[in-house]
Amino acid sequence: MNSPMDQNNAPTTETKRAPRSQRLRFGIAAAVVAAAAVGGTVTAFAVNNSDGQSATTTTSAVGTKATGAGAEGPLSTKKGDIVDANGKKVVLTGVNWFGFETGTYAPHGLWTRNWESMLDQMAKQGFNTLRLPYANEMFKSSAKPNGIDWHKNPDLKGLTPQQIMDKIVKGATDRGIRVILDQHRPDQYGQSELWYSQSLSEKQWMDDWVKLAKRYKNNDRVIGADLHNEPRGQATWGDGNPKTDWQLAATKAGNAIHKVNKNWLIFVEGTDRHKNEQFWWGGDLQGVKKHPVKLDEPNKVVYSAHDYGPGVYNQNWFMAKDFPKNMPAIWDKHWAYIKKQNIAPLLLGEFGGKKTAGKSSEAVWQNALMDYLKKHQISYTYWTWNPDSGDTGGVLKNDWKTIDKNKMKMLAKYQTPLLEAKKGK
Repeated sequence: MNSPMDQNNAPTTETKRAPRSQRLRFGIAAAVVAAAAVGGTVTAFAVNNSDGQSATTTTSAVGTKATGAGAEGPLSTKKGDIVDANGKKVVLTGVNWFGFETGTYAPHGLWTRNWESMLDQMAKQGFNTLRLPYANEMFKSSAKPNGIDWHKNPDLKGLTPQQIMDKIVKGATDRGIRVILDQHRPDQYGQSELWYSQSLSEKQWMDDWVKLAKRYKNNDRVIGADLHNEPRGQATWGDGNPKTDWQLAATKAGNAIHKVNKNWLIFVEGTDRHKNEQFWWGGDLQGVKKHPVKLDEPNKVVYSAHDYGPGVYNQNWFMAKDFPKNMPAIWDKHWAYIKKQNIAPLLLGEFGGKKTAGKSSEAVWQNALMDYLKKHQISYTYWTWNPDSGDTGGVLKNDWKTIDKNKMKMLAKYQTPLLEAKKGK
């Protein structure tokens, strides 16, 4: 999912049309920080063919207790599950909080709230994992954080974007929330089809991952790297072309990370197509059957898919006569088979939409997907915490404080415990 872009510190609207075989999701985000406005567009493509109430541990549809917290220490994989150091199953049920990948170089919403209160609320809602998108541009000396109310966040003043990330990461993990870092964009202006772009070399992409793996090595609650957000377009899977083969690139990056930090899980997203069949950006993992990602460090690969509903683009399957009964077969085919066949664990890294209650197709789809994830004990990070995702909205409403009760009612059906908060949190 593309998140808003800050361009010249002024709200803008942008609509990009694609061929019939593609779908569009777009929106506008704007917020006022003192006298300055921060905002932009939400644009991403794929292809066609309770306020303040804490969540409680739930039971799965098959009657077994949903696990989640696990023990301290590094995570690894065992067949279709993520497990802790004691071999206990861990299920990630989390949320995305974007902003580091935009021109603010900081999580969004800090123009109106304190960053710690944001994390307190996130933990109170029961999210045990935070997927934290970033752009490589934020690591440059020219990147200056903005869109922050310094009176509400005085401890962030004068920090670099990386140092603010340090604060967010420590704040989340202190509260018992595990963190996945997500290379979402090369720069603030938009996502890239491949893991490299005109503004980001493959070497810099890998070097940045190695630096992050070293930087957070001593925090066991930073659990891994989502290597590249939504590969698509030119991206291939398993064809051996070093310029386009995402499976090959993910293998190289995972091995490079493990040379400096063997504890990290490596989250590998899908592409947008398999052979001549097209799907959501980052959502198709059919290539794993013949070409799995095999790392030198065993039991560290978690595959990740993105899947969206009719509020993002009205795919033909949402208009089928047997909707939503037709959806499990679609999910099985493109990504869920990996978990169900015990090939590897799976994280649904992004899904979301504005409507979660009522009889609209979007609400029906979201609830059907949540029930499916719960039934099969599939980990997820919901898109998104932010209300300024134009085509999905967020767990927070537009005031950046009030919880969308209908969304939390849906999400609370399937949440697993947080780790124990550290002293003082």
